[in-house]
Amino acid sequence: MKNTKYKLYSKESVEIGPDSGYDNYIMAIESSCDETACAIVKNGREVIANVVASQIKTHAQFGGVIPEIAAREHLDSINIVIEEAFKQAKDNANIEPDDISAFAATVGPGLVGCLLVGLNAAKTLALTFDKPFIGVNHLNAHLCGNYLDTDLKPPFMALLVSGGHTQIIDVKSYSEQHILGETIDDAVGEAYDKVARLIGLPYPGGPKLDKLAQEGNPHAFKLPEGKVDGYNFSFSGLKTAVLRLVKSFDGEIPTNDICASFQETVSATLLKKLKLALEKSGYKQVVIAGGVAANSEIRKKIFNLENEGYKVFAPPMKYCTDNAAMVASCAYFNTNTFDDVNVEVFSRVK
Repeated sequence: MKNTKYKLYSKESVEIGPDSGYDNYIMAIESSCDETACAIVKNGREVIANVVASQIKTHAQFGGVIPEIAAREHLDSINIVIEEAFKQAKDNANIEPDDISAFAATVGPGLVGCLLVGLNAAKTLALTFDKPFIGVNHLNAHLCGNYLDTDLKPPFMALLVSGGHTQIIDVKSYSEQHILGETIDDAVGEAYDKVARLIGLPYPGGPKLDKLAQEGNPHAFKLPEGKVDGYNFSFSGLKTAVLRLVKSFDGEIPTNDICASFQETVSATLLKKLKLALEKSGYKQVVIAGGVAANSEIRKKIFNLENEGYKVFAPPMKYCTDNAAMVASCAYFNTNTFDDVNVEVFSRVK
């Protein structure tokens, strides 16, 4: 791939990328939602430091993320996670702040108030140490979580499943990606959380629903699959079907069977669309990414593709949910990053 030369905040241009000819250490910050994270990654693959401060307990009492509270928590945590990342880098690899090649941050999509905390912190670090700043798209970063500690290289077909997005992406190279299909209503993670709320599970409901589903009968109830053309998805009808099913019981609700049936329908739908894209492309590599990539049944079904001759990649659990290591990897591989120091945060996909 072609290297990108960055001059932002730097007196001299800095080449960053696999063909630069020397090691790049990128410190990245992630603050798009309810995790304040900072990481340092060598050459886009080797994690030198990785720190995450989660806000799950704070937001659990409200049943979801409160943007204003999340932003304040980021402000409380940002300096702590940065200092800890520098400490880990010193202890693990004798890396000092001056060894950092560039500083990066998620610029969107996400909660605007939260994104601003990480963006301003990373820009400040770039100015302080006279190094380039790189803005990163959060969705591209999730895909790059698969580059960490692996030898994965494009091309491959990717299934991105998270709380806000569900997409099938044709990754032709580090910098060329095409969205083939996406949800036209609820994202997978959103559907999981809404169904979990319907059956009385506390926030965050997705992981809890997954756990109950493993104890139920996935074929207990026949639930509808969204009929959408091409590679797109629809999960709002499925959510409504579960609501009607729950209301149909006068007495005890068979929660485990409902969870298992819902999860079976979702995972089978994702697999069906992904296989169509794989067959059309001819690719033999497939990747899953995003927070919902930690789901046991979705992960199982996708990995079963290995029995059909495909090579499957998925991030370790700690790199499925929001983290800064994936952001640093994305900045290194220049996967549609933003090299304008005046870049602004954005809440929706650009």
